[in-house]
Amino acid sequence: MKSLVRKCVIGTAFVAATSVASAATFVNVLTGGTSGVYYPLGVTLSQIYGEVIADSKVQVQATKASAENLNLLQAGRGEIGFSLGDSVSDAWKGNADAGFAKPLDKLRAIASVYPNYIQIVALADANVKSLADLKGKRISVGAPRSGTELNARAILRAAGLSYNDFAKVEYLPFGESVELMKNRQIDVTLQSAGLGVAALRDLSAAVKVNFVPIPADVVGKVGDPAYQAAKVPANTYEGQTADVDTVAINNLLVTHEKVSDDVAYQMTKGIFDNLERLGTSHSAARQIKLEKAAEGLPIPLHPGAEKFYREKGLIK
Repeated sequence: MKSLVRKCVIGTAFVAATSVASAATFVNVLTGGTSGVYYPLGVTLSQIYGEVIADSKVQVQATKASAENLNLLQAGRGEIGFSLGDSVSDAWKGNADAGFAKPLDKLRAIASVYPNYIQIVALADANVKSLADLKGKRISVGAPRSGTELNARAILRAAGLSYNDFAKVEYLPFGESVELMKNRQIDVTLQSAGLGVAALRDLSAAVKVNFVPIPADVVGKVGDPAYQAAKVPANTYEGQTADVDTVAINNLLVTHEKVSDDVAYQMTKGIFDNLERLGTSHSAARQIKLEKAAEGLPIPLHPGAEKFYREKGLIK
């Protein structure tokens, strides 16, 4: 009899332990390449979520960024991910040319965060001072169908250029593009990232480069309100002594409809309760503003995020 009681106790304990284990909240943070901005911010977010979301198991996944992140979220293979706003809009509509064969209708917004700046950088001896000078050069435009590569297509098209106008087109992430620049294997890299992105800091410190301006009239020809004329402030990078005209596109943090309201609430709150901490992981995060977080979103807010913004008086 005692043996039977002991077995029952052990069995009950095993079931209880299994229930606790199965109750763990998994949070996979989808980022981008390790030399971009998404990755260091994602690492810090994962640390925050590990602290504020009860019984959570959090991991960070390096990806090809925007399009891949959105497809993974639609498939339920991540709980939160970074993406450019125009990519989110394309995903919601099901723009096949942007890499979305059908509308990704499970996506939900957490927050609009900081702007990306499309930064075109050429080797100084390549003599590229304008967009027109890009003809005949060797260029890297970002990983295939990444947010950066889609930005490249849009800007080049608005400037009257296509990939056929280049001597060579490479589809590589930021870090690999910079290594090719250093080795003189390409002349130009286009990178859509937060200001002060590590890859371009590395490049400008290693070789002499020119930052190629994107004039406001070209930005207007893109025909997408997500693209806004902006400037890269002087001295953002070594040797860049003047402001550079460019275009800015907001980044979003995105989740999906199957994430619970409570977890989405905690993920949203975790961002805005820890802005200073995020800012230390990358300077781009210092541009995240609570009052702008729920503005201009191309997809619906997750109800958990909406609850947070209502508490802050940003939504009535």
